[in-house]
Amino acid sequence: MSGRRADMLDIREILRRVRLGESDRAIVKALGVSRKTVRKYRQWAEQASLPAGELPPTEQLRALLQTSLPEAPPPQAPSSVEPYRELVVRWREQGLECQAIWQRLRRDHGFSGGYGAVWRFVSRVEGATPKVTVRIEVQPGAEAQVDFGYVGLLLDPATGQRRKAWAFVMTLSWSRHMYVEFVFDQTVETWLRLHQHAFAFFGAVPRRIVLDNLKAAIVKACFEDPVVQRSYQELAEHYGFLLAPCRVRTPEHKGKVESGVHYVQRNLLGGQDFADIDAANQGARSWVEQVAGQRTHGTTRQKPLVQFQAVEQAAMLPLPSEPYDLAVWKQVSVGRDCYVNFEKSYYSAPYRLVGQEVWVRGGLTSVRIYCKHKLEAAHPRAKQPGERYTVYGHLPPEKVAGLTTTRETCAARAAEIGSSTAEVISRLLAQKPIDRLPMVKRLLRLADKYGALRLERACRRALQFEEYTGQTIRCILEKGLDMAVLPPMTTALLPAPQFARSTEELLPGLGGVSWN
Repeated sequence: MSGRRADMLDIREILRRVRLGESDRAIVKALGVSRKTVRKYRQWAEQASLPAGELPPTEQLRALLQTSLPEAPPPQAPSSVEPYRELVVRWREQGLECQAIWQRLRRDHGFSGGYGAVWRFVSRVEGATPKVTVRIEVQPGAEAQVDFGYVGLLLDPATGQRRKAWAFVMTLSWSRHMYVEFVFDQTVETWLRLHQHAFAFFGAVPRRIVLDNLKAAIVKACFEDPVVQRSYQELAEHYGFLLAPCRVRTPEHKGKVESGVHYVQRNLLGGQDFADIDAANQGARSWVEQVAGQRTHGTTRQKPLVQFQAVEQAAMLPLPSEPYDLAVWKQVSVGRDCYVNFEKSYYSAPYRLVGQEVWVRGGLTSVRIYCKHKLEAAHPRAKQPGERYTVYGHLPPEKVAGLTTTRETCAARAAEIGSSTAEVISRLLAQKPIDRLPMVKRLLRLADKYGALRLERACRRALQFEEYTGQTIRCILEKGLDMAVLPPMTTALLPAPQFARSTEELLPGLGGVSWN
């Protein structure tokens, strides 16, 4: 950062901030000067014998600089905005921007300077006033702060590969007692499970959780009305704690857990190389109880674990009597096939919801589908990806028959209609190599149109004439031939056929052998 050239006001402010112990970075950010300039005057201040207490007047300081630091800036004319200092300060307190102040000075007071003069003047005046913060302390059990911190690569024992890992830290704001767990992701499921583990570790629940606006918890960050992730909202309702999302880009609002995350990174992980993430979590549990919990905290001057056990745990909310069903809510669309895709498995929903957005609640053992707060479907939770759960009542009625009809069900239905129908169906299903199941389904549907009795008579007629294709039986029904009287079936043997000529005449070489 190059920064602008420092004048005497800047130098005086640099020296004042150096005396207060501010870092070079903080001074550069506040004044807009270069780091080289800050370092130069910091070194000069350390070497010069400045009197204790307040800095000397500007002219005396300038003379001292020119004596011991010849390259100090020459005297400069005061700012053209200086005559209007009180007015500018009052306008700034009222919230006016520099552009508006410059325009008012020109319009109402005849100011002839440029906008840059106003901006530099305001920067100097306001830069000389350090930003004031107020520390907020809470009652025992009233609050916990949560956050993630990146901790590098840890070995995943399931895959044998090193993966990016994060430390989840929940810090109780009064005692500073904390819970730490390492994870490989920041999904909603992981976020909910970590809260469960933290509450079980404390044996109680804080009355309020202060958190960042990460997507696993807050869908839409908004100061007035943040949108809470539905799964996290259900968790909060089950345990009874309130949610307090921070304003966007204000990490200082959860400074206790921010310090806790840094402490984990510097102390727990400093110089240690855990075998894998499981070993890291075992080490974290021991570290929290034996090291972090037993140290004298820099702010409270008390031991966090001792304060937690003696005071804070009793002031927190008790754990619910019923265990929490770790449920994840997701908003999905019902596909054209009447299924929703949830966690890579498929669950049927009523066909009237096709194309609509529904909420899916995935618990440990069940999956429930809601539309406008009404429960529309419930299924067992899939054991592995790719499984499909179907309730036939969810599908269009005209489509169900095609899914539920098999060779066995067709044979059973034919037997209910009659023996002739059963015989026709049996012969059709036995034909090879073509699969006659589609023909059999169509044939059996004729019972719905013409009645089971007529289908049975049509099949009897088809069998008598050895023409039992689906087309033939349909034709018999359409023409009403099933109603005609069938000719009697005879079993008498016909006489053997006789030839007009003898075999000797037809084939002389056979020597009178008879055909019969």
